[in-house]
Amino acid sequence: MNRITLLIIMLAFLSCNNISDQEQKVFASPAGYDLKVPVRYRVRESMQEISGIVAFPDETNMIAINDEEGRVYRIDVHTTKAYPSWKFAKNGDYEDICRTDSGWFVLKSNGSLYEVHGLFTDSTYSTHYKFPKHGKREFETTYFDSARNAIILVSKNAAEDKKAGLTSAFRFDLATRTFDTVPVFQLNNQEIAKLAGTDMRFFKPSAAAIHPVEKRLYIVASVNGLLVITDLQGHVQEAYNLKHRLFRQPEGLTFAANGDLYVSNEGGDDGSANILKFTYHRK
Repeated sequence: MNRITLLIIMLAFLSCNNISDQEQKVFASPAGYDLKVPVRYRVRESMQEISGIVAFPDETNMIAINDEEGRVYRIDVHTTKAYPSWKFAKNGDYEDICRTDSGWFVLKSNGSLYEVHGLFTDSTYSTHYKFPKHGKREFETTYFDSARNAIILVSKNAAEDKKAGLTSAFRFDLATRTFDTVPVFQLNNQEIAKLAGTDMRFFKPSAAAIHPVEKRLYIVASVNGLLVITDLQGHVQEAYNLKHRLFRQPEGLTFAANGDLYVSNEGGDDGSANILKFTYHRK
């Protein structure tokens, strides 16, 4: 058997194994949702790298950022017109946005938070809060926890987390405008892998929000292709594999007041950016 023939056989074997692994995955949905049946909204070219969304003032309008500009956009999902936007800081790697009782905040990948003042006006600017440096961390996820009066930042990548098999979350206290230096909770990566029935070493969240009805935390992880649900103390409860055909690069997550779920996908190299709506059927 020559080398070329052997190589073809080996590639075919690996391909079959990959297909088999995909077939073995279970693609279920959380109670109240059907993750196979979304309403799909395409977004304009300016938001092909959409990286964070908040439904505001209602579910037909999304406040959003992309991951290159220090600019907040307002997306009307039912229009193709240009989106109004407001510049709050210089260009950078911005990953998420959240609305709190005291205003709007944008997350940078290094953990910095930008409090946006004068949004929707001609006088938009921001105040910069630097995440304390205790080893190198990367962030893509932030959400508002009203019970704690805090913004929670969830790590995507940190050397100390990898060693421990954990994913750490940190609190930004809105009363004092300061960061805690110790985690407010830590997700157990092996628990997530076990619930999802997948082989996963590291959990890398890309967006999160608290469900307005269930009062649980929904976390989407683009790299892992997972939707994970925890309580507000970080105890993992459920995990669901996401089909890449629908969730090509999920980087944003938000809820309407009635529980309808919205997930935004970046365009990437294999498709156009979109926002997916999953209707909530309350039990």
